[in-house]
Amino acid sequence: MTGWRRSSSPRPSRTTQVRSVCVTAVAAGATLIAGCGVLPGGPGGSREPVTVMTFAPEETQATNMPGMPAMAKAYARWAESIGGMNGHELRVITCNEQNTPTGAAACARRAVKENVVAVVGSYSQHGGAFMAPLEAAGIPFIGGYGISDEEFTSYLSYPVNGGQAALLAGNGKQLARACDRVSLVRPDTVAGDELPELLNAGLTEGSRKSSADVPAAEDATDYTERAMQARKRAADQTWAKVAEGERPGCVTAALGERTETFFDSFRRLPEDGRNIRISSVTGSVDQPLIDRTGGREGPFEGAFITSWYPDAADQRWADMRRVIRDHAFDDDSIDPADAGVQTTWIAYTVLNAVIRSLDSDRITPNRISHALDQGVEVTTGGLTPPLRWGYEDMLGASSYPRIVNRSVTFQVVRKGRLVDQQNAFVDVGRTLNRKSSV
Repeated sequence: MTGWRRSSSPRPSRTTQVRSVCVTAVAAGATLIAGCGVLPGGPGGSREPVTVMTFAPEETQATNMPGMPAMAKAYARWAESIGGMNGHELRVITCNEQNTPTGAAACARRAVKENVVAVVGSYSQHGGAFMAPLEAAGIPFIGGYGISDEEFTSYLSYPVNGGQAALLAGNGKQLARACDRVSLVRPDTVAGDELPELLNAGLTEGSRKSSADVPAAEDATDYTERAMQARKRAADQTWAKVAEGERPGCVTAALGERTETFFDSFRRLPEDGRNIRISSVTGSVDQPLIDRTGGREGPFEGAFITSWYPDAADQRWADMRRVIRDHAFDDDSIDPADAGVQTTWIAYTVLNAVIRSLDSDRITPNRISHALDQGVEVTTGGLTPPLRWGYEDMLGASSYPRIVNRSVTFQVVRKGRLVDQQNAFVDVGRTLNRKSSV
């Protein structure tokens, strides 16, 4: 299947049209350009405050994303410095999701109690726990990290990236260009069982064979056995050197925070003559991890990485960096190279655009979701393709119907830095649809 399929998720009725809005943050000069106008309103205006929530796990024994709520607070301070969002004071409530279903549900219930108009730029693996309370209260979920299934199925979710599905499909396309055979190390879980199909869909498009599937415990402290298995299945032992025109074998891992542990085991394997390149995706390997594992001298030098966004040094992140510098007050939890921080910035850009499109003294959850459903368009300064959440804009693939951003970027680690392998987005929509039709 190569055509787009429309979403089968429930859709609110369409009764009005909402104008498109183009928002670009320009911190220098404390202005906000939207379309052709300048941000109206100022401190002390008559418009009602806008209250939102950003939640993420902090101080847990597993995944932590403190940069996301910290970025939200910095954005609120920046908005205050320029007179608010279209004249509305932006109030940000943060919540520690604790990386548990109970914590995720508690944050959602607090959002309802605090009468927030949206949950913005948040992280949780427990979509079933947080989406139900938000749906019951009609609160839209804008720009989550893309880690839970509900973000791509709930009619009140408005994702800004294609989640792990897009990353794995893109990783397959990226590795098809460089690798002869590929081993995939992934969690030995029900969710992990889906990853080989996604990767293989990308490999197939590049005329490569399906990957060798290497399931692994997601809480292991040593992966030596799985590392040996992945290396063996990715390349012949006789490949001490790769002849001109031949491709190396590749080992790619998508184990979340345990990816670091896996590659630590992998690099400790004794040499056996195989020529191997390593690979991963955003959320498993990022610049902070590369930095703390030795940079150019570490295990990730030369690795292929599939991401949602341009590399962190790209000029398109300049406005975000300026806001962090001027309004984060040296909060070292905010790393501009962290995908969670980047996603939060984009999510608040979406919120800003929607509020401008409404141009109303009072903002409500229903008005926000209605505007998004009617196809308000948001540009993000080139950090993503233009974003729209109208019915016709959605991918409609059976497992993730609400994907609207089908693009990924191909990156590689050079001299200890993640840099773009090519200066363009790669559309994986057809790849995802192909996987869904299997």
